[in-house]
Amino acid sequence: MKNKEHTRQVRDTVVKKFKAGFGYKKISQALNIPRSTVQAIILKWKEYQTTANLPRPGRPSKLSAHTRRRLIRDAAKRPMITLDELQRSTAEVGDSVHRTTISRILHKSGLYGRVARRKPFLKDIHKKCRLKFATSHIGDTPNMWKKVLWSDETKIELFGNNAKCYVWRKSNTAHHPEHTIPTVKHGGGSIMVWACFSSAGTGKMVKIDGKMDGAKYRTILEENLMESAKDLRLGRRFVFQQDNDPKHKAKSTMEWFKNKHIQVLEWSKSRPESNRESVERTENCCSQMLSIQPH
Repeated sequence: MKNKEHTRQVRDTVVKKFKAGFGYKKISQALNIPRSTVQAIILKWKEYQTTANLPRPGRPSKLSAHTRRRLIRDAAKRPMITLDELQRSTAEVGDSVHRTTISRILHKSGLYGRVARRKPFLKDIHKKCRLKFATSHIGDTPNMWKKVLWSDETKIELFGNNAKCYVWRKSNTAHHPEHTIPTVKHGGGSIMVWACFSSAGTGKMVKIDGKMDGAKYRTILEENLMESAKDLRLGRRFVFQQDNDPKHKAKSTMEWFKNKHIQVLEWSKSRPESNRESVERTENCCSQMLSIQPH
């Protein structure tokens, strides 16, 4: 049986004394270790130029190289596949292994289980309009965007399925289409809110009672827009963003902006929701607040 190995400090001392001209016997006597051990340490140091432990081969893998490649390929092609499904697929080819073994193989290839991001469903036309909008503003400076007051109305579901879904993905690929869950606004008990924000923080958030029309929208702007801009210290020459909803673009609404000397950001016809992520944070906060209220 192999004896317990000596510490790195002892091995370094052996090499140090050898470099100083000591022989195997004198080093053995000085450190009270067998001469054969001294010899083994010196031989290893001469060959590898180190006294550190070298990588050991360990137990052979239970899976063949072909099966490992198949696991990695399946997880990369179907990011939402589960460990149970991968385990069953390996069993079908005669390789029965534990889930942790499969997980370890995927980790070594750079694939990790992560919660899938929820992102608005976009058609190809939406993506093209977004790209056009982004290209038209590519020369804008950061200071210009700091002056923008973003706004949106959104429906917050009071009840719904918010279960997490895990996907296999590599680092920095969270927003790839195959790693996200498309979301739409629909059904269930809900409330409508209007909210705004800028790079300086969040502005007012207003609960919308009843049906939203042009008159109600202008009332919300009258009571909250300028106050939000003032609270966020955007100055008098800020830029207001709204989408192309008909009540936003109504003649009376646009005249209201003109009379107030408020510049409105020209928005894409297909409504690129560049502010969607921040609005979703507002939705989540509201949903959490509503969920803890007594019924």
